[in-house]
Amino acid sequence: MFAGGAAGDYGMVFRRCMMKLPKMILFDYGQTLVNERKFDGVKGTAAILKHATKNKYNLSAEDVQKEANRINDELGRFDPARKHLCQVEVPNSMFSPYLYESLGIEVPLSNKEKDRIFWDEAAPGVATDGIMEFLDFLKEQGIRTGVISNISYCGEALVERISNTMPNHEFEFIIATSEYMFRKPNKRIFMLALEKAGLSEEDVWYIGDNYDCDVIGARNAGIFPIWYRGAIELPYTEQEDVLVIERWDDLRQMMKE
Repeated sequence: MFAGGAAGDYGMVFRRCMMKLPKMILFDYGQTLVNERKFDGVKGTAAILKHATKNKYNLSAEDVQKEANRINDELGRFDPARKHLCQVEVPNSMFSPYLYESLGIEVPLSNKEKDRIFWDEAAPGVATDGIMEFLDFLKEQGIRTGVISNISYCGEALVERISNTMPNHEFEFIIATSEYMFRKPNKRIFMLALEKAGLSEEDVWYIGDNYDCDVIGARNAGIFPIWYRGAIELPYTEQEDVLVIERWDDLRQMMKE
């Protein structure tokens, strides 16, 4: 379906795109490939503090998370109305050392270990309903796959999370913005993916759950976007002229037809 019920000129673009299958489909990670539980930073921080060798001020996980929230508010990172404007990534490899050391806390873990321990507690996830069958379909059709994720966790942690969640599928590449500076919707991160794939824009589709970052970002890079909204209930604002998918099987049927 098209959001808002009006296809307009974009419907014609979609029909032209659907006349041939893409050579590659790129996916967002969070709430697209994987449905993550509601983020709980206190749980993640508590898991990290278990490994601390020094806690100068005897701070609790709640204390540390409050400071993390204050820093993020200053940066405007997770404000729904502003986060798409933050197009330069702040990786945890920079954020975490500042956070803990500025509070007099020492945690003798590698960046990857910190990311994995925190993430597993703060936001565990499962594959979205039907995604494995859809990925199997793409493999049968010879359609290549890759991932672009706006994420502050290190690339190794993201690859590990995806591999553990969907072990029977191998993506050609997985781009974590923590490793490449630019965040969606900046077109540079999409152009990086095209370079890695060795493909032109018209041969690639992009699927994600965030309208501002995924749909607008892909479209600005010349890539055909699809808005996936089947993972969780969010207060979506309906947008005109974008293909909306709420079940992976619906897209598979469209592509088969």
